[in-house]
Amino acid sequence: MAAPIDFYFDFASPYGYIASQTIDELATRHGRSVNWHAIVLDANFQSLERIRIPSSVMRSDYIRRDVERLAAFSGVDYKTPSSLGLHTETAARLFHWFNDRDPAQGRCFAHAVYRAYFVEDRNIAQLETLQDLCAAQNMDATQLQQLANDSATRARLKAEIDLAEARGVFGSPFFIVEGERFWGNDRLPQLERWLAQGPY
Repeated sequence: MAAPIDFYFDFASPYGYIASQTIDELATRHGRSVNWHAIVLDANFQSLERIRIPSSVMRSDYIRRDVERLAAFSGVDYKTPSSLGLHTETAARLFHWFNDRDPAQGRCFAHAVYRAYFVEDRNIAQLETLQDLCAAQNMDATQLQQLANDSATRARLKAEIDLAEARGVFGSPFFIVEGERFWGNDRLPQLERWLAQGPY
């Protein structure tokens, strides 16, 4: 079976959101599966050797318009959130909890989180919002509170981030297939050609 595509994303990334709406369909066209990996870029990606995009740039009018344009071009529903750059560690930890048990449920949760933030303008850093999203996955408030304070889910996310950094991931969205790395939505046509025709 052909190697899967590893898809790295941060729930705070509007570009990651747009990629999340298209990557599975792209993979299916070429007989591939996708492994989803939630990361939190600010949690560990602090090396001076890494590419760091200043937060002021990510909150600029250019980025706002660029994302709106890309979403329209991609046919993806999008509304610029009133609060950009939310801290998304808890959402990422919950994603991995769901995903480790059932990737389909993990993906469903990821789509719900992204939609809440980038379509419905809800604060996905707040436990109240996450509680609503988890309830749709049959997780009650007590279990959510336990997981939010659980050292095991923290360790699970840290391990994911450490591995991502070791693999050279530095942004969202980021794709790896057969050891080849592709950063950003604008590299998706290159990724698709790789899948269709093989290595360059």
